[in-house]
Amino acid sequence: MRKLLLTALCAVSLFANAQKKVDSAHVFTLGRVVVSSPKPVSSVVGSFRLERFARTDVAHALDLLPGVNVTAVGPRNESMVYVRGFDLRQTPLLLDGIPIYVPYDGYVDLARFTTFDLSEVNVSKGYTSLLYGPNAMGGAINLISRKPVKSFELNGATGWLSGGYRSDLHIGSRLAKWYFQAGISRLNRDSFPLSKSFRPSKNEEGGWRNNSYSRDDKVDVKVGYTPTRNSEYAIGYIYQHGTKGTPVYTGTDTLNSQFKSPRFWKWPYWNKQSLYFLSNTAIARKQYIKTRLYWDQFRNELDSYDNNTYTTITKPYAFRSIYNDYTFGGIVEYDDSIANGLDVIKATVQYKADVHREHNVGEPVRKMSDGTLTTGVENELHLSEQVKLLTGFSFNNRASIEAQNYNSTTRAVSDFPSNNNSAWNLQGGLEIRPDVYNTITFSVARKTRFATVKDRYSYSLGTAIPNPDLRSENTVNYDLGYKGFFGGWLTVESSLFYSHIGNTILSVNNVFYDSVKRVWESQVQNVGKSEYIGGEVGFEAPLSGPVKAGANYTYIKMNNLSNPAIKFVNVPRNKLFGFVQYSLRDLFYVQVNGEYNSSRYSTSYGTRAGEYSLFNGLVSYHVWKYFSVEGGVNNIFDRNYALVEGYPEPGRNYFVSLRYRY
Repeated sequence: MRKLLLTALCAVSLFANAQKKVDSAHVFTLGRVVVSSPKPVSSVVGSFRLERFARTDVAHALDLLPGVNVTAVGPRNESMVYVRGFDLRQTPLLLDGIPIYVPYDGYVDLARFTTFDLSEVNVSKGYTSLLYGPNAMGGAINLISRKPVKSFELNGATGWLSGGYRSDLHIGSRLAKWYFQAGISRLNRDSFPLSKSFRPSKNEEGGWRNNSYSRDDKVDVKVGYTPTRNSEYAIGYIYQHGTKGTPVYTGTDTLNSQFKSPRFWKWPYWNKQSLYFLSNTAIARKQYIKTRLYWDQFRNELDSYDNNTYTTITKPYAFRSIYNDYTFGGIVEYDDSIANGLDVIKATVQYKADVHREHNVGEPVRKMSDGTLTTGVENELHLSEQVKLLTGFSFNNRASIEAQNYNSTTRAVSDFPSNNNSAWNLQGGLEIRPDVYNTITFSVARKTRFATVKDRYSYSLGTAIPNPDLRSENTVNYDLGYKGFFGGWLTVESSLFYSHIGNTILSVNNVFYDSVKRVWESQVQNVGKSEYIGGEVGFEAPLSGPVKAGANYTYIKMNNLSNPAIKFVNVPRNKLFGFVQYSLRDLFYVQVNGEYNSSRYSTSYGTRAGEYSLFNGLVSYHVWKYFSVEGGVNNIFDRNYALVEGYPEPGRNYFVSLRYRY
């Protein structure tokens, strides 16, 4: 570990200013949620870095950042991240400021979101603006689309990767006060290769991973109008179609239900559509009204087969499950800058309706829906040229609109009792800039997260009883940050953080005895208390001439205060990332990056996924004015590793692409 740390600290980087301009030029700024908060650690992955690190999906793009840990939901073949220990239910996913997480459980499969059409991936940690809306207990993730800056733009890439291929094409135009942006892409993989060190198991012989296929298609269109310099209006539409398999458990944990009863699952479709309207209207010299109106649809089908032939669905545990969800809502924000910009006030009103519809084939459709209302205000006050005070307050209410229950014995549909829950958020921050090279920040924030539909109503395949009256979780987050620039070449960013979480939603065993089934059933309740303690540090600097490098390190310890025997899963205590690059003008580029993760728990009773180190490389050559060729290797040393015990990740794999840009 010490050698890896010293190696990475010697490999720190600072991208050239020209590269930063490439990142920012095509950012759709209307899609940003403008925050009045200190940002002590770099939290943005721009389009240039997405290309240079060959990150084709959002999960692995986020893994470049400190404080963010990528993981997987192995039994569902989903990619997820934890932000300073908080999962996606507590750190919502947004697109251009529009919430797009799944209504039923608050999660979303980040591997289904490709990065080809994004200008940047933005993560807010610790002190998070209340403008992000409800459930931003641990932060928020905002995917920001592209915006053209020239009269005609065309770019994309076509290439081969181990087990599949990728292709994307984007076209844009800006003419006078109008602009247009459109794109189409596909990322296809028939399967991925396992490491040669993988040991074959009952359901996996090695070589190419069984049932690991996936395909993700995306179409996006956006039209915008800018009547004045300070006003802008845009309407966007995105369609995603995905399909994937779920590789079978290959581990050795005999307590894992997958060890004796493996799942043979396929997802014939995993589709999303988003239609949204964004606006920013200047009503006075320094007053603005911003709106976001949106409709987002999520549809998928999960087929559970009898065995690994994936041909029949006849056994009692086999099924075809269909979700048909949608969300619609609106956000209004008012900004006012007074006292020559020394005092900035922002207020917001938001409403979001989530509708979940599900059924297994042969069963009636059940509907569940919630309405969530948010009101909030933030203030940014400059006490002096060196000191800034940030404050914010919001009130949230979540009320059930409809919740239907299904009795599989009588095949009758009935209603759960209605319920609602209110929660409040309060935060404050102080930013001190003793000079132009150094910034110190400190913040305290009380944030909340409402119980999801699944939290309140799920029977967990017959092993639990619902709890419609679950209350919201809450946390108090403390953050101390520093950013400095030394000697005109070295940038240092760091943060210490502490979170105390109360009312944690956890499953409690043996709550109710079912005399018919003769089994004890569990229930999800507000019983947990926990704390997350950690720190982040990042270094960036050019080394000499065309050589640049970078590194960041994250430490986090998660303590279950209510029941220490129950382990927190999926978050390693130590994560280290570093890279070094060499570039010869715009002609030639080569980069090597490495990552170390310590072991992590995969189950609450203590099963672990082991520590691992990965190294990746990429070479790019600009062959002609509009074309460049790139190729690379991921997992260079063919490490056999897993993010979740029993679900091995890809071994050594390759890619080659032709990029074109006009």
